[in-house]
Amino acid sequence: MKTAVIVLTCNATAWLDQFIPALQAQTPAPDEVLVIDSSSNDTTVSVFCDADYRVHVIPRGDFNHGGTRRLATELVDADVYVFLTQDALLCGPEALMKLVTPFDEYPDIGLSYGRQLPHVNARPLGGHARLFNYPDSSRTKSLADAGELGIKTCFASDSFAAYRRTALDQVGGFPPCVIGTEDTYVAGRMLRAGWKVHYEAGACVYHSHDYALLAQFRRYFDIGVFYGRERWIAEAFGAAGGEGSRFVQSEVRYLIEQKRPWLIPYALLQNAAKLAGYRVGMLERHLPVGLKKRISMNSNFWSQDDVR
Repeated sequence: MKTAVIVLTCNATAWLDQFIPALQAQTPAPDEVLVIDSSSNDTTVSVFCDADYRVHVIPRGDFNHGGTRRLATELVDADVYVFLTQDALLCGPEALMKLVTPFDEYPDIGLSYGRQLPHVNARPLGGHARLFNYPDSSRTKSLADAGELGIKTCFASDSFAAYRRTALDQVGGFPPCVIGTEDTYVAGRMLRAGWKVHYEAGACVYHSHDYALLAQFRRYFDIGVFYGRERWIAEAFGAAGGEGSRFVQSEVRYLIEQKRPWLIPYALLQNAAKLAGYRVGMLERHLPVGLKKRISMNSNFWSQDDVR
């Protein structure tokens, strides 16, 4: 199958000394690489061009997590679309191959996402989040797993994920205008259409974040906005509340095991910020647009014409 790698960038220069060599080392090499850049004002575009990669620049204000990915699929010709973010560093030369191999082996898999490991300099809380969400064993999920997995059934991350073109087309492609969480949106649509979602633990990238309290609030405000607008996901797979409780319990155990119990109060405060942001986001229809712009991590979203 013909494979295209699509990289979304904005001021990515700090990552490129590691990102580009890891991409160039992939065996076999992808058939096509496309970089969608949101008008970087550093050397991102020139560095990718010097590496002989095709770059398509869009106005920064036009970036949308669903719409920009939708545009990217229209600019390449491939059977499989592999999406990477600029800070997702491929682990080993077979990472891409391992990610897409399930499509050859199982014709009912529509989406394959890989394991995300903490960056080498990740802090404990950022590291735990990756270990919690990305275990060391692979699994293929179908709609029938919703009773066991709940909202995790449609969990996926296109910081490092591959989509089968026919499956993506069948469910209408990426949503043209969402504040984020477009990967879960597509995964949910695929599962409801009879496709399966595969988690491939053998395909790895280094990718993690160390968000401060305010950033966590803003990030989860956006997540709450998404789930508040896409209520069909909770109806089909269940709400996210139980998963949040399991995460907090796991995080406390992790900090004790790592002999860093003094971080537990901050971890609890951080989770309170997440919960507050999520709940405010769920109620965003009652808030003025100006306030939503100030508290959202994706403030440009609220200026786009398609926002309802």
